[in-house]
Amino acid sequence: MSAPVSETTAATAAEPIEGLPNPRRRWAALTLLVGIGMSVLDSSMSNVALPTIARELNASAAAVVWIVNAYGLTLVMTLLPMSAIGERTGFKRLFKIGLLLFTAASVASALAPSLPWLLVCRVLQGLGGSAIMCLFGALVRHIYPPHLMGRGIGINAMTVGVMSVMGPTIGSFLLSVASWHWIFGVNIPIGLLALRGVKYLPDVAPIKGRFDWQSACLSMVTVGLLIVGVDYLSTYTWQSLCLITLGGLTGVVLVRRSNQHTAPLVPVDLLRVAPLRFAIAASLCTFAAQMATFISLPFYLQQTLHRPQSSVGMLMAGWPMGAALIALIAGRMSNHYPVAVLSGIGAGAMATGVAVIVLMPDSISDIWLMMAMVLAGVGFGFFQTPNNRVIIGSAPRHRAGALGGLQATTRVFGQTFGGAMVASAFSLSVSVGPTLGLWVGIAFASIAVLVNVIRHRQAGVSRSDG
Repeated sequence: MSAPVSETTAATAAEPIEGLPNPRRRWAALTLLVGIGMSVLDSSMSNVALPTIARELNASAAAVVWIVNAYGLTLVMTLLPMSAIGERTGFKRLFKIGLLLFTAASVASALAPSLPWLLVCRVLQGLGGSAIMCLFGALVRHIYPPHLMGRGIGINAMTVGVMSVMGPTIGSFLLSVASWHWIFGVNIPIGLLALRGVKYLPDVAPIKGRFDWQSACLSMVTVGLLIVGVDYLSTYTWQSLCLITLGGLTGVVLVRRSNQHTAPLVPVDLLRVAPLRFAIAASLCTFAAQMATFISLPFYLQQTLHRPQSSVGMLMAGWPMGAALIALIAGRMSNHYPVAVLSGIGAGAMATGVAVIVLMPDSISDIWLMMAMVLAGVGFGFFQTPNNRVIIGSAPRHRAGALGGLQATTRVFGQTFGGAMVASAFSLSVSVGPTLGLWVGIAFASIAVLVNVIRHRQAGVSRSDG
């Protein structure tokens, strides 16, 4: 029996990776940064344009919500199949195809004359975004040498976090100076810029093997049923429970099928690695906490703390500010300290920051609110970088593509689940809903702390056994 993989060796458990030489490394890193940032920004920026689009396209609010849902569902349903395709076609080729598709679909979205046309374009955008986002872990691992891995993960994690939070602010600014078409049109120059840098990405030989179409379909059905079921749990409870149950049964079939393969599309083989399993669980909880908090905060600040709309954006900017300040520092610290300790501290700081906001009286100064927001953002950034390092470094190089898909699916599913829990809280009470939503975020962040405590203890047991 092989020795268990310890927390301290998870980041270097696979073969040594030299990374790219400079200046190619810098250009490759920038290309990845622009591509990932564009896809994340689009998913968070389009929300604020929904009322305007509904009015100008003469569509109902219920129908126009599918502008967001079509993109998000396509994205999360195809991340794992796309990562398997990337392993077989080459990461650079799939990244380029994703950029081309995303940029072309953005042009079509900006020119869409009707809602059905726009929805089709959003599905195509979701496919392009999936091809880009599923390659994050795989490309980072091949771009950076081991001693710079923490810094590279920190930069990319900071970009994902900041873009997901700043999207609504940027979208609001665009709507104040231009039509809703530019919500999608802004992607065009960004996509073209990223396309110029594709040539600098690492050349990774594709693996040989047949693409498992049956597992791909099962994966898409499973994730799709679970996401839709969780999304509508508060409004169509019994129907949603049926969808969730059916998705769970489909997932069981998928896992059993995956166990029969050495390199399955759904990487159940990688989840047998204890550090990776704990890191995925903690990441799921943290992203659920992030989304629950950011959906609840605008309502809480305005309705409960009676802050004007003009102050909400400024206060919420403290979160990405804190995440940006700490991400690179956390990356360097992950070279020297146990990841479970760093991630546990980060999740704890995140829970503490949100709890301080909830427990403050409405007469408290905005300065204290901003400090609490920065603390929560620092905690989020402090958690993500070390935790992502374990995720990216826990698999062999030939499974880097599957790992990237698993990582991206975990993030999107966690955010969706956190949002659904807040929707349920709002359905219970309009007045108390924002407060309950923030407590949902605190609860998820606290669970992430507990997961890190358990994995730190297990890592200690593994070292003592070794």
